[in-house]
Amino acid sequence: MQEQGAHQLLCAKLGLTEADKLDLTSWKVNLADRWDSLTDPVKITLIGKYTNLSDAYLSVIKSLQHACMEARVKLELEWVEAASLEPESKESDLTVYNASWRKLVEADGILVPGGFGSRGVEGKILAANYARIHKKPYLGICLGMQIAVIEFVRNVLGMTEANSTEFAPATPHPAVVFMPEISTTHEGGTMRLGARRTVLQTMSCISAKLYQQDQYIDERHRHRYEVNPDLVPKLEEAGMHFVGRDETGERMEILELVDQPTDHPYYVAAQFHPEFKSHPGKPSPLFLGFILAASKRLDRYLRSRDFPRSATQT
Repeated sequence: MQEQGAHQLLCAKLGLTEADKLDLTSWKVNLADRWDSLTDPVKITLIGKYTNLSDAYLSVIKSLQHACMEARVKLELEWVEAASLEPESKESDLTVYNASWRKLVEADGILVPGGFGSRGVEGKILAANYARIHKKPYLGICLGMQIAVIEFVRNVLGMTEANSTEFAPATPHPAVVFMPEISTTHEGGTMRLGARRTVLQTMSCISAKLYQQDQYIDERHRHRYEVNPDLVPKLEEAGMHFVGRDETGERMEILELVDQPTDHPYYVAAQFHPEFKSHPGKPSPLFLGFILAASKRLDRYLRSRDFPRSATQT
């Protein structure tokens, strides 16, 4: 009776007649009831710098929820301030440092979202390193992709002073650089924004299978820096493959670790923001893959999918 009364009140407010009344059955069955029925937990640790304001990551949180509903798992989201993973935090607040690392160790999956500025960057690099070395499912978004590249250049290619020119303009090993067409003197309205095409380089990568595409995908962007194209051959030779590139082939869009010798369950990062196109009932493919890997269901899911069809993404 209470639900019926609320429904009638909503219809009245919207000025709907008896014939126009909203049918919420599908919403209730496919969204509300499904969300309430989830019991199998998956613990995701988000490494950010705005963790005191969760709305800063609202699109990311919603995308995780969409993916969890599709994967039939219950989201347990842990927050870690990136700077609290850094050695300086150990000196200033050992309790917070230990608690932050415990959340990382106990995570089923580690997510590094986008962001700006240098604060917490070294903590994010440490998180990406932990995920890579300990084979924890990792999803990097925008800065999270750049972080993964910096970590790999430092610890696999041996360029220990590698960095982004955003954070260390004089770094001797620029792993991430300012995009040549972007103004260095004006910030307003100068980012690479909006929908851009990503051309898939191989049909055998995880991303192609998740998107069910064999040619290209279109996703939204918001960044000024990019992977240094001069380092790409060395990175790919060492096992970090850029399975998605822009239409020129010069700008890196999606990275994955190759199956051998790493045999990593899911180490995927994208320069674009996949969370911007996620919806209930149609989760972002990269978020869905991340959640499935974190809940140890990805292999079964991929085996159940048909071979990627021709690119007809809407």
